Amino acid sequence: MADLDDLETAGPALYTGRGDSGRTTFGRHGDVAKTDVRVAAYEDCDEANAAVSVVMAVGNLPIGITSTLASVQNDLFDLVADLAVPLDDPVAATARISESHLTRLERAVDHFEREATDLSGRVLPGGTVAASLLYQARAVVRRAERTVWVAVEAHPSTVSPLCARYLNRLSTLMFVLARGANAEHGDVQWAPEASALAMAQEDGDDSPGAAATDGASERP
Repeated sequence: MADLDDLETAGPALYTGRGDSGRTTFGRHGDVAKTDVRVAAYEDCDEANAAVSVVMAVGNLPIGITSTLASVQNDLFDLVADLAVPLDDPVAATARISESHLTRLERAVDHFEREATDLSGRVLPGGTVAASLLYQARAVVRRAERTVWVAVEAHPSTVSPLCARYLNRLSTLMFVLARGANAEHGDVQWAPEASALAMAQEDGDDSPGAAATDGASERP
């Protein structure tokens, strides 16, 4: 492995150092703190897109699902482009989330819900690799939704609530796809109080009375 001091540079540097003060130029919002909730919303949505990309890369999913997720990735780029330009900005945004984006997601949910054998009951995240990754992506999407709602509440005139509504629908799609990915092998069912029961049984096995009983059973 080459030493960092020996590496040659090619072309202009990608780093500028302008953000080293904790501030950044965020789209048409101008100069803001990196801790600004609008920046946090943008970055959480970027993380959600990355989580979807992992599902597509290693989930080994059918082409119908991967094509749907590819469309979702494009939508999430539309969404962050929307967040980067205030609603009241005179310059038109590159893209805006619209009701049609939500309608497409709702149709996808309706379609893939038919492929999930049973959506009743409560399940733990897990099962197949694909389902586990989809559950993880769902959790990231839900966090992104919460952050966008905070941004909407803080800047109601400049941040579109449609972005948060889209993420709400997307988390539902991730859930339905995860359940469908476990359709063949079954979901990991939640068993209320199962951990407490198992611990109680272990404590009982370790009790003096249990040890004496075990010892007695081993005598000739």
